[in-house]
This record gives sequence, C-alpha cells and structure tokens, in this order.
Amino acid sequence: MHGVPDHPQPPSPRSASGPATAAPATPPRRPIEAVLFDFHGTLAQVEDPVAWVRAGAQQCGVDLDRGRATVLADRLVTAGRAGGPLPHRVPPHLAEVWADRDLYEHAHRAAYTGLAATVAAGVDGLADALYDRLLRPEGWQLYADTAATLHALRAAGVPVALVSNIGFDVRPLFEAWGLADLIDAFVLSYEVGRCKPDPAIFHRACGMLRVDPERALMVGDTPADAGAVRAGCAVLVLPAADPGRANGLAAVLDLAAVDR
Repeated sequence: MHGVPDHPQPPSPRSASGPATAAPATPPRRPIEAVLFDFHGTLAQVEDPVAWVRAGAQQCGVDLDRGRATVLADRLVTAGRAGGPLPHRVPPHLAEVWADRDLYEHAHRAAYTGLAATVAAGVDGLADALYDRLLRPEGWQLYADTAATLHALRAAGVPVALVSNIGFDVRPLFEAWGLADLIDAFVLSYEVGRCKPDPAIFHRACGMLRVDPERALMVGDTPADAGAVRAGCAVLVLPAADPGRANGLAAVLDLAAVDR
C-alpha cells in the first residue's frame, strides 16, 4: 500500500498540551548510610545439634556417646530448638509462652526449656543446660564473613545496628567475640516490645542510628527481615548457609559502596 513505511513506528503519545516527552527516569535510590543486621542466620548460627546435646549433657555430669547424642539431637530439634527450625507442634500448655517468647525473657526460656522437656532424654537438668548454651559464645558460630564485614563498615564510618527477634541479651556474646564495639545499637525485640516484621522495630533502629530509613539497608535471612521494606529500608535477604561458612555478607560492602 502506498504511503505506509516498511517498518511503521507506533505513534508518540500526546499530552493535552501537545506531543508527550519521554517519561522521566525513576530517581536513583538514596545511598546507603547505615546497615541493620539480623542476628541468628545472618551474623551467627547455633552450634551443631550433636555438639549442643553432648555439651549440655556434660554440664549435667553425663557423657553421651555420639550415637545416643545423635538420636537425642534429632528428637530435640524436632521438638523445637532455639535457633533451629520451628517446632512441628507446640503443646497446649506452652502456647502462651511460645507466643510471647520474643517479647519476654522468662517466656523465651520457658518456651524452649518446656519444648526440650517433652523429650525423654534420661539426663536430669538437660533442658536447662541446653538453653544455657544459647547464652554462651561457644554455643554459637560466626559466619566466615561476619567479622571482616563489620570491621569494614566501621572503618568506612557506616553505623550498624543489630535488630533481632530474641528473648535474651546478645551483647555478652559480641563482647566475648571482640565485636561489641562494631555494633552501634542493639535493638532486641524483648527490650523494645516490637518484633519483626513490625515496621516499628526498624524505625526504632534507624532512630537510634540517626538515619532516615530510606538510607538504611536491612540484612537478614527471613521474610520477617524483609518486612523492613514497609519501614522504607532497602533489604538484602541472604541464602541459608552452614555454620562457619561464608553466607554472602560481603555483598553488603558493595551495596554500601565500602572498599573491601
């Protein structure tokens, strides 16, 4: 047909006042000026379950062989271990403390010692001994990139907050690891009365660091951590990794434009 180009172009949209111009580009995101870190699964991981059970039993004066400890560890993790997968079932008598575990110290301890007590271990005092491992630095293992990442952020002048759903104080752990001075604010759910993904806990962390949420990066490993987007923060969700291995934390330095 005459007058029709071989490769017709779609007409340019028109505005009320004439031909439309190209849509403005999306403005770039503000630079990262602070980083919020989750604790468990992000900076550190609980110790191997078998080592956990054997250490707890030793505290009670009982030496377990590896075979028996392995069986017990499997049953205890299934029942519900702090820092482990969620229990398949919470007994009715523990439902209230379970619901409040990240808001009150007594509830956190009661929930996890109660779950451990549902397993007939044959070791007196084991439930409390296992919980006590949580409160000690040897009960945890830092990921391979944790210390280097925190040191690099400090050297670059990027403030850091730890934001955790937890029912006990983790500051002594960081002191024992020599990392406490690299954390500018500890924002723990049982102290502030808010749990992730509630935007209030992220706003609290940003306020303590004196940074606009839109200039903060939340780093975690769960959908609860990703809830920081509702507070206006950027979010990095890390993949699962075995204790002591690299888990992708170094990517934080790239996102915050920090030299390694």
